Amino acid sequence: MDRRAFIQRGAGLAMAATAAPAVQAASSEPDGPVLLTVSGAVTHPNRGPLDPASDVLMSKHGVQFDRARTYRYATLAAMAQHTIAPTLEYDGRAHTLRGPRLSTVLADAGAPAGAATQVTLRAFDGYTLESRVGEIERLGFILALTLDDTPMALGGLGPLWALYDADRIPEFAARPLPERFAGCPWGLYSIHVVPG
Repeated sequence: MDRRAFIQRGAGLAMAATAAPAVQAASSEPDGPVLLTVSGAVTHPNRGPLDPASDVLMSKHGVQFDRARTYRYATLAAMAQHTIAPTLEYDGRAHTLRGPRLSTVLADAGAPAGAATQVTLRAFDGYTLESRVGEIERLGFILALTLDDTPMALGGLGPLWALYDADRIPEFAARPLPERFAGCPWGLYSIHVVPG
């Protein structure tokens, strides 16, 4: 082998070796679409500003942001999971719902931890819930990924449902069943954070 061929081959191997970690890193990214965008006052963003051309639903719902943290199903499922078993208004039976605490997701995005931090949760149908981190924590909201151990479908209650265990919170348990989950957006896709 002549010197030029040796150098070229060595350079090619070196480039392949340095490229391998990048390919490996890309392949370790969770598959699937983004299910949740946490925007506003977040210190751990992984995307830039809202793009009206590709973020059409958020744009139509009036969501605006310069940076955000996005979550896919696998990322949310890898967080510590919590289980609740409230009676649901749709059939009057107790069901098992499982997912990470909403406060954990907000902390992961780098939202301010103060109880007065404002959050706006928005569902696909445009329903919004305005609350504060302190209230989210007090009520024990989870971001449910599964209903009775099955991922929730878009067009049903999912793929994400922000809710609490109404049966175990006296102020909600005392209400008629159809009124217990009025502040629990199903089909959740966006959370916007504003410092308190």
